[in-house]
Amino acid sequence: MKFEARAGNLNEVKCDAVIVNLFSGTDKLAGAAAAIDRNLGRLISGLIKSGEIKGRLLDLHVIHTLGKLPARLVVVAGLGKKEEFNLDKVRDAMAESVRALKKHNCKVAATVIQSGGTGRLLPVDCAQAITEGSLLGAYQYNKHKKKEEDERDIELLLLIEQDMSMLNHLKEGIEKGRIIAGAVILARDMVNEPANHMTPAHMAKIAEEIAAANGIKVTVLERGQMEKEKMGALLGVAQGTSQPPKFIVLDYRGDTSNKDTLGFVGKGLTFDSGGISLKSQEFMSDMKGDMSGGAAVIAAIGAVARLKLKINITAIIPATENLPGGRALKPGDVLKASNGKTIEVVNTDAEGRLILADALSYAVRQGISPLIDLATLTGACHVALGDAYAGVFTNNQALVDKVVKAGNECGENLWQLPLPDEYKELNKSDIADIKNSGGRYGGAITAALFLQEFVSDTPWVHMDIAGPFMTEKTRGSLVKGATGFGVRTLVKLASDLSRKKGGNK
Repeated sequence: MKFEARAGNLNEVKCDAVIVNLFSGTDKLAGAAAAIDRNLGRLISGLIKSGEIKGRLLDLHVIHTLGKLPARLVVVAGLGKKEEFNLDKVRDAMAESVRALKKHNCKVAATVIQSGGTGRLLPVDCAQAITEGSLLGAYQYNKHKKKEEDERDIELLLLIEQDMSMLNHLKEGIEKGRIIAGAVILARDMVNEPANHMTPAHMAKIAEEIAAANGIKVTVLERGQMEKEKMGALLGVAQGTSQPPKFIVLDYRGDTSNKDTLGFVGKGLTFDSGGISLKSQEFMSDMKGDMSGGAAVIAAIGAVARLKLKINITAIIPATENLPGGRALKPGDVLKASNGKTIEVVNTDAEGRLILADALSYAVRQGISPLIDLATLTGACHVALGDAYAGVFTNNQALVDKVVKAGNECGENLWQLPLPDEYKELNKSDIADIKNSGGRYGGAITAALFLQEFVSDTPWVHMDIAGPFMTEKTRGSLVKGATGFGVRTLVKLASDLSRKKGGNK
């Protein structure tokens, strides 16, 4: 889908469809909607008065213009309550509109900036949200299916603005939205890809391609190099699979005058059977997505580079499978992480924290600070917060406040959970420094406390994305399957930090 900002009036644009927006409770149309309503003989006003169009969030009404407009169709998209209006509503309304128009075989559509007269949203941000919502809403993962011929993708979306002085702002928003949506789509594609295709080696290949295209340095450690780095926790998880593990490091230097480096660490379990502590059959196929954190990190650093943000970032992705086998890790085994801590493995299905232990230790040794890790880490966090929220944990309140703010502003919900010292007792081992599971209760917290053992005093935020990494239904900008959760938060955080004096301090 291409995007173009043009000067003009929406009711005069020759295209397949125009999209107008309506808040719930609106009884008098204004702006582009009012002009189109006049062309249609007050049809929209009549449907509002009769109660057929209510403006509820994501309600859509497709109206045939019957030659009364240059456009063949008009879509009236509900934005919900005016006082609750934000950029996420823009994304979702555009996503629903684009999907509806695909069913009507529209090639060219047009809309205006959905500021709704609130004055709270900048045109550049609205244009970005329109672009993101359109691309994410139109997303489909059909790589392994025969192409359907009954629906055609929208080829061009026009953003119409009467004020020519605003066009450059719209173009800027379109470009930023295109880059960020492209990164989310890359993450979705990686997570949706079957595990027999998305192996650790293939994950490393994608990282290398992103690096080559964007001037990012990439290093991929092989098993022998991991042994030299004494990454016993990661290598322990990798014992049971024939697929060679990969330790992927991406370095973006957008601020050469500053030595400070922000760290993104992403869990890269390309398939998790649970190992010897085998998972139940239910939902095991979803475990191809246990590398969602790693996918988000790879996609995000690529977007940061394309946006040319003035910040330094190192992304680290430990990638392996977790499978049962003759050489597989066993409950009761003891591993030694690269920071020297010994770990009693009481549950081989608590493997994500093991590979992250070596990744976080590596980051600390490299002097990378602060650190943000993303992982589909615990079912406990999914149970606690459901599908719509990721849990966040921290040893630095100022840092987590920035992360949560970034997530909230880009439409990814984050909820901070505690890290109480008294729960550390649950992770104590009788035969090693620590064990890899604190038991059933408080599982998301004890998992985060385990990770904290490997960050030393480095400011750190852990994001448990086990709930929102996948969705069972299509709604708004989310399409059934992988969501690409975390990409937008990381890019927004990097953008926020890059604006501050002194780089990412």
